[in-house]
Amino acid sequence: MKQITGGVTAAKGFKAWGVHCGVKSHNVDKKDLAIILSERECNAAAVYTMNRVKAAPIYVTMDHLEDGTAWGVIANSGNANACCPMSHENAELMCQYAAAATGRKPGDFVVASTGVIGQTLNVAAIEKGVPQVVAGLSADGSDAAAHAIMTTDTSKKEIAVTLTVGGKNVTIGAIAKGSGMIHPNMGTMLCFITTDCAITHEMLSEALHETVPKTFNRVTVDGDTSTNDMCVVLANGMAENPQIEWKDDSYTVFQKALRYVCEYLARCIAGDGEGASRLITCTVRSARSEESAERLAKAVVASPLVKAAMFGSDANWGRVLCAMGYSKAPFRPEYVDVKFASDVGEVLVCQQGMGLDFDEEAAKSILSQDEVIIDIDLHEGQDTATCWGCDLTYDYVKINGDYRT
Repeated sequence: MKQITGGVTAAKGFKAWGVHCGVKSHNVDKKDLAIILSERECNAAAVYTMNRVKAAPIYVTMDHLEDGTAWGVIANSGNANACCPMSHENAELMCQYAAAATGRKPGDFVVASTGVIGQTLNVAAIEKGVPQVVAGLSADGSDAAAHAIMTTDTSKKEIAVTLTVGGKNVTIGAIAKGSGMIHPNMGTMLCFITTDCAITHEMLSEALHETVPKTFNRVTVDGDTSTNDMCVVLANGMAENPQIEWKDDSYTVFQKALRYVCEYLARCIAGDGEGASRLITCTVRSARSEESAERLAKAVVASPLVKAAMFGSDANWGRVLCAMGYSKAPFRPEYVDVKFASDVGEVLVCQQGMGLDFDEEAAKSILSQDEVIIDIDLHEGQDTATCWGCDLTYDYVKINGDYRT
């Protein structure tokens, strides 16, 4: 497997583009409408938010993917099209506009929205913008599409990899957005994945459902699960590899690459949390089960007190044990070791549940880097899990205090 450029259009047969159409009415410099389109019909699979309140595009996409196929994606930023008048009708209209401009059917499109909840979508702006997007569709259009789905993101999230499946060169590419209202399952995140791999809908869905719980569902920024989360993968088969029809060696290779792509994007989302100054990676090892390791790691990266300590580069390891203690996962505190690490070194701060003397200045330097690792050893079993989050800064409150107004 090799990482390459090209993002969501790196795979054969995919084009994309993004423009400013006016959904973000107060910022003409920011793109807000994107389309991704395949030359061929794709097998398709998706995972959606677990929030009981779901935005209209989720339900429309569920309906459109009932047959397991799609041709493309239309997505807007700046408005969630959730809990507002005409939301379902406007989600359907977006698909109709995309279909009319591309010669496809409305049911051929996945539809997604992200932004403010509760405000009616300016669908007239989208109607005007769709022909502009379609006119710009390009095999080099991933960058434009990636920027068009951003809300409070400070950087685009994009990746592509190549791998060999059945003797053929296969590509997986993706774009994602996510910065705030991020918490399993999944977060205010959209992720669109494309591949030219020949794989059945059933195996594609299986691969996605195996991957998301161990990548996107292990990210938390602020403890809020969005109404609009969606991760969709489209496979058009243009690599012409022998079709993956069961869990053979080819499936294993494909699923491993898909997990790499999703983990990369999950880390990007965590590191770009609203107002964040650093990525926090928490690994819990030697646990009784992977489930308990994951629960413990999530509790640590989700803890407001841990996040605040990381912002202050304060090696306050007691907050780590406290978060573990209320996670409801089984572990023995008297066995626990806690280590803080980063590119400049590591420091053991807790051993067998007890604090150690350590160099505070060295610890502060370690915790001041762009990525901080909280390494927890339970000394109880064989299982490991890693979760990702970010620090809690003053800017998070500034961003969300007047987000709507």
